[in-house]
Amino acid sequence: MPLTSCGRQLRGHRSSRAAWTEPSIAREIEVIAQVATRDRSGFYPDASHEELAEYLKPTASSPNEGVVLAKAREIVGARTAPLDKARAIYDWIVDNTFRRAETRGCGLGNIVFMLESGDLGGKCADINSLYVGLARAAGLPARDFFGIRVADSKVSKSLGRSGDITKAQHCRAEVYIEGKGWFPVDPADVRKVVLEENIPVDSDKVEALRERLFGNWEMNWVGFNYARDFALPGQQDGPIGFLMYPYAETTHGPKDSLDAEAFSYTITSKEIA
Repeated sequence: MPLTSCGRQLRGHRSSRAAWTEPSIAREIEVIAQVATRDRSGFYPDASHEELAEYLKPTASSPNEGVVLAKAREIVGARTAPLDKARAIYDWIVDNTFRRAETRGCGLGNIVFMLESGDLGGKCADINSLYVGLARAAGLPARDFFGIRVADSKVSKSLGRSGDITKAQHCRAEVYIEGKGWFPVDPADVRKVVLEENIPVDSDKVEALRERLFGNWEMNWVGFNYARDFALPGQQDGPIGFLMYPYAETTHGPKDSLDAEAFSYTITSKEIA
């Protein structure tokens, strides 16, 4: 059973892949990653022209024309300053999307469906992918950052996980502001707190969180990769929209990555000195 998984620090990456062809023998694989994190605030200036061009390109699930371009123009209006455009899109996402508890995993990130149907509910891969698609359509390099929560949050009980983190995957987003650098945002987590703590979007707590998550990440989270709509090495049933969960294929086809017990896999975290 081929198995591909990956772990990633904030910059750079590490990936692991294993394959075996004898289905009658039970196999197990353990991947251990030791990472160091620190809270992220403000701009990260490291970016090449090639990198910025890459994060303006459309992907199969995140085009930047048609309904996406029309909505981006509507939101941005007459604004021209990159940070003003980024903030307008962020506020629109927070005000108009909602977290849907029954969405499987982190969602699909099909932003055309969301905008055409008017169904703006989902989870982080839906809501933050919508931010990324609208930002690119507005001329701002942007990217999804797929990862997992690894520790409890000091900001809100809804925004952390430690110990058994098998279902703690979380997608964030970055937008590039010309002359300044990559800027962290997370409108999806604003909507997560609204739902899971059952508080109004205009409450003082949510207003404070809205401000915090435009330009800050609490690094009780580890990022894996930025990739969208691609095939893994040796993958038979591809491409996939993103890689945030372990992926495996057998002679019967791909395993359900969102069904950890049937897959089966567990992910755990612990703090070490």
